[in-house]
Amino acid sequence: MLEYKGYHATVEYDAEENIFVGEVFGIADSLNFHGASVAELKEMFRQSIDNYLELCEKIGKNPDKEFKGTFNVRIPPEMHRKAALAAAKQKMTLNQYVVKAIRQSFEE
Repeated sequence: MLEYKGYHATVEYDAEENIFVGEVFGIADSLNFHGASVAELKEMFRQSIDNYLELCEKIGKNPDKEFKGTFNVRIPPEMHRKAALAAAKQKMTLNQYVVKAIRQSFEE
């Protein structure tokens, strides 16, 4: 995984084209890049981010940021019911309950 200026990208190898292909994730805008070598791939990633930030500034758009702190989770209705009831029994919101569960999963 690549990281630059707070943005991250995943990388895959395209055997047919014999290149590395990267995609910036965690933002709504689509940013893709490629390179024939690791060094070229990293440089193209940095250029992609720099160009994106320059374009946003030029057009007066706030650039997307990764991990805004909100996301939707789709779960079965029965699991939703159980989680909501468990949260209520602990006198917390469902959101607080989910945050607690995720935090605990990192500690395991």
